[in-house]
Amino acid sequence: MTDFFSHFHFLRPEWLGLLPGLLLLEWMLRKQQHSGDNFEKIIDPALLAALRVQGTKGRWFTPTTALALLFLLVTLILAGPTWRQQPSPLAENTTPLVMVIDVSESMDSTDIAPTRLERAVQKMTDLIDLTPDRPVAIIVFAGSAHTVIPLTTDREILKNFLSVLRVGIAPRRGKYPEYALAGIDRILAGNPNRANILLVGDGLGADSLELVSSWCRRQPHVLTVLGVGTAQPISSDVPLDRAGLIALADACAGNYVDIKVGPEDVEGIAKRLRDSYRILEDDALPWVDAGYALLLPAMGLGLLWFRQGWTRLWMALLFPLALAMPSEGLAQVRQDRQLLPVDTTVPDILEDSTDWLQTVVDGLIGLWLTPDQYGALLLKSGHYERAAQTFHDPGWQGVAYYYAEDFERAALLFTRQDSAIALFNEANARAHQRDYVGALTRYDELLTAQPELSSALTNRNLMRQIIEEANRLSESQSNEAGVSGEDIDPEAGAQIADGANELSLEQQTLVQYSAEEILASPELANLWLQNVQPDPSNFLRNKFSAQLQERGVSEP
Repeated sequence: MTDFFSHFHFLRPEWLGLLPGLLLLEWMLRKQQHSGDNFEKIIDPALLAALRVQGTKGRWFTPTTALALLFLLVTLILAGPTWRQQPSPLAENTTPLVMVIDVSESMDSTDIAPTRLERAVQKMTDLIDLTPDRPVAIIVFAGSAHTVIPLTTDREILKNFLSVLRVGIAPRRGKYPEYALAGIDRILAGNPNRANILLVGDGLGADSLELVSSWCRRQPHVLTVLGVGTAQPISSDVPLDRAGLIALADACAGNYVDIKVGPEDVEGIAKRLRDSYRILEDDALPWVDAGYALLLPAMGLGLLWFRQGWTRLWMALLFPLALAMPSEGLAQVRQDRQLLPVDTTVPDILEDSTDWLQTVVDGLIGLWLTPDQYGALLLKSGHYERAAQTFHDPGWQGVAYYYAEDFERAALLFTRQDSAIALFNEANARAHQRDYVGALTRYDELLTAQPELSSALTNRNLMRQIIEEANRLSESQSNEAGVSGEDIDPEAGAQIADGANELSLEQQTLVQYSAEEILASPELANLWLQNVQPDPSNFLRNKFSAQLQERGVSEP
């Protein structure tokens, strides 16, 4: 606002001298209109006042008023108001962009090829190419949040770090974007400009909406949300929480964008990003003529002014136009409900109904019940799949999928709640999924925090017995040459046992070489280069694990 007042001026100020003449012309027209009343010459003034209709005197938006406004707009257009210069091709865009990327387990879903995370990385790479001079920072989150790289304008470094992002690079499971807020504040602490925050993911945690929206109310930054995924994923992948991401964008007065096959999503994000150029005190740079923006209202007034009864006609045109405009919110709800998969076990009243009738019934119920209340009603009546699709709360979604025996989705959704109950439920879901090693790990984590939970201790001991029995079976089958037992086929990603590997207690001597010895010997140099990790993802994974042990789930 300070820059506006300090740089505001007119490119052609001589045209401002036309305004008094135009206003004088308007005054003369109005005076002529009032003086042209011939009834005053033949009718008594007292009688004439009683005969006249006084309904139009209170109306201020008349043809004469519109004419005065038109004269003012024309004068401003001719004078050319301006307050900013055109950005120089050598000037840098000083508005930072912080990418907050979800690397939780659900981002490994393949409903968007090759995976959600890989596709999101490709989109972020394209966005970096579209904004070549903007400083960018990258933060990843799952069950904890970590800064991958602070603000930088080096595009090659940004692309290299983006290319090594993997699901599981964060050491803690979950989906909590609110843990990234402290890192955003730390990155932007020394930056005076409003920043752009780009949240890339497929859902939120149980408390993410409330915590992130509260943070948005305290910060001036602009939030954009890129939803990655589909409402009908293949296999047992968790659907995109589109409604939750849209609610977050609305609560933060930001924008929501769906990921697309083509470049229109990234191009739209690039256009929405807020720019901040420093005004250069250089007369060589042309000033932007803002008078062109006044052409449309001036043309509208010019078209309305000469029409008889134009005020009534104008309102009559606007009213049906407003009725014809679609409601974005209602259309979006209808679209979302049509995208959701329909469970075959629906209530009897809907068994033979069409999709539109089901949408109408859901809409009527939605007038009286919230999605979570409606989902609880469906869950209680035994319609678990529809309940899971109706719930907004990820914890209740996990419960519904658990009852529907879709344990893989249930386990992923339970990771979006950072509580002991959610961890216990996740462990139970993994146990039913035959991921006994994963279940044992979750029970150990829970008992470390709350050792008094007897149910978790009982389940943990049961997992140990199953794993030990599977190990003994595997060892006996491997020792009997030519004898094949029943093959153990764990489901996708599930570990039944940890193997019957024997631990060798024999110590090996660690040989260390100095830098001079390595450089002096080509053999040692080649061996050293082979041991150097070319993929920085392992470095990031180890770094994030150390940060989790030192500072917890979020940056101080």
